[in-house]
Amino acid sequence: MSSDETDDRRHPALVATAIALPVALVVGVIVAAVLATRAPEQGPVALGTVPAPDAESADCASLLGALPGEFDSFTRAALVDPAPAGAAAWQSPDVAEPVVLRCGLERPAEFDQASRLDVIDDVQWFPVSGDAQGIDATTWYAVDRPVYVAVTVPTGTGPTPLQTITAVVSQTLAAGPIDPNPIN
Repeated sequence: MSSDETDDRRHPALVATAIALPVALVVGVIVAAVLATRAPEQGPVALGTVPAPDAESADCASLLGALPGEFDSFTRAALVDPAPAGAAAWQSPDVAEPVVLRCGLERPAEFDQASRLDVIDDVQWFPVSGDAQGIDATTWYAVDRPVYVAVTVPTGTGPTPLQTITAVVSQTLAAGPIDPNPIN
C-alpha cells in the first residue's frame, strides 16, 4: 500500500465523529426547544384584593367548601398568603393563566338593566370580556344568587371550568331575583 492510498482513506473514528457531531447538535436543539416550550412549574397563585363585602358570608363558605379539587386538566391551586377571603384558583399545565373564582363581590358596575345574560343550567351569568383591560380572559358573574360570584376563565380554556363551577353554584346557592344597576 502506498502512502498516497493511506492519505485518501479516512479513519473510521474520524468518520464516526463527523457524523455524530451534527446529530448531537440537532438532538440538543430539539431538547432545548422542548424544554423552553414546556409549561412552567406551577406554584401558589397570587391574587390581589378586590372589594368583596360578603366574602366571609355563610353562602361563600358553603360554596368554597363544595368546590372541586380538580376538573378537566385543572387542579386546585394553593393561594399566596395573605389570600383574599372568598377566593379559589385552579391551574393546568396546558394553560398559562389560572381559572379564578371569587365569592361575595360587589355588584359589577357594568351590570345594568340592558345587560346580556347567559343562562347555564339554571344560573344566570353576566360575562365581561377582559379585552379592554388587555386581559386574555372573560370574567363571568353569577347575578341571580344571594352573593355575587365571579369566575375568570382564560380565553381558549373551553367550557368545562364554567360548567363545573355552575353545577356547584346551582347546588349550593339558592336562585333569587337579579338586581342590575339602572341604565345611565
